[in-house]
Amino acid sequence: MEIIQVVLLAIATFIFAIDQFSLTEVLYRPIIACTVIGAILGNVQTGLIVGGTVEIIAIGNMPVGGAQPPNFVIFSIAACVLVIKSGLDVDAAMGVSMIFALFGQYVVTLVFTVMSGLMDKADEAAHQANPKGITAVLNTHMFVLGALFAVISVACYFGGVALSETLSEVSTSLSWLMGGLSVAGGMLRFVGFGILMKIMLSNDMWGILLAGFAAAAIFGASSVASATLIFVAFIGVAIALYDYNSNVKLKNSSVGGTSDGI
Repeated sequence: MEIIQVVLLAIATFIFAIDQFSLTEVLYRPIIACTVIGAILGNVQTGLIVGGTVEIIAIGNMPVGGAQPPNFVIFSIAACVLVIKSGLDVDAAMGVSMIFALFGQYVVTLVFTVMSGLMDKADEAAHQANPKGITAVLNTHMFVLGALFAVISVACYFGGVALSETLSEVSTSLSWLMGGLSVAGGMLRFVGFGILMKIMLSNDMWGILLAGFAAAAIFGASSVASATLIFVAFIGVAIALYDYNSNVKLKNSSVGGTSDGI
C-alpha cells in the first residue's frame, strides 16, 4: 500500500507541476490538489480541509514578472503529508510547509534559468517552421520540472512518515515551538486574503466586505452555523444580482442621451 501511495503521489505531483505552468487547467490549485492527495493518502476529508486552508493562503499568490512566489504545489503536498502522516494540526503544518514552499520556489527559478538556454533551440525550430522542435523544447521543460517536483513530493512523504514520532515528541516537549508554528500558520491565511484584497478591493466595496464579516459572525454563532458559508454566499449572490440589474437599467435608460438641457 505504501509503494502504491508513493507512486500515485509522484504521478499526481508531476501532473500538478506541469499544469501550474503549462496546462493551466487549475488542477494544481490547493483545493483540488490537496483533495486528490488526501484520497491517495487515505483521508479525503483531511485533504479537503487542508486544501481549503491552503487555498485561502494562496488566493492572492501570483508571480510578478520574473519573480516567483513560494510554490503552493509543494506547499499543498507537504501540508497534506504532515497532517495525515505526521499527525500535526493544520495550523502547525501550514507553518512548517512554508519552508518547503520556499524550496519549491528555488526549484522553479532554477529550472526556468536553465531552460532559458534552450530558447535558442526553440527559436531555431521556429525559423525552420519545425513545430516538432518547439514541442520537444516544451516537453523537455515540462518533464524536468515535473520530475523534480515528483522527487520532492516523495521526499516529503518519507520525511513525514519518518518524523511522525519525532514531531509528536516535539509537540509534547517543545509545546511553545509548535504553538508558535500554529500561530504563524494560522496567520498565513489572513496574509493571503489581505494580498487579494489589496489587489482587488475598491474603496466603494468596504461596506459590503464588512457586512460579509458581520453576516459570517452572526450565522456562525447561531443554530445554522454549519451552513454559514452557504448563507453568506447567497447574500453575496443577491448583492451581485442587484448591482448587475441596477447597472443594466441605468445603462439602458441613458441610451440616446439628452441634448440642449432637454
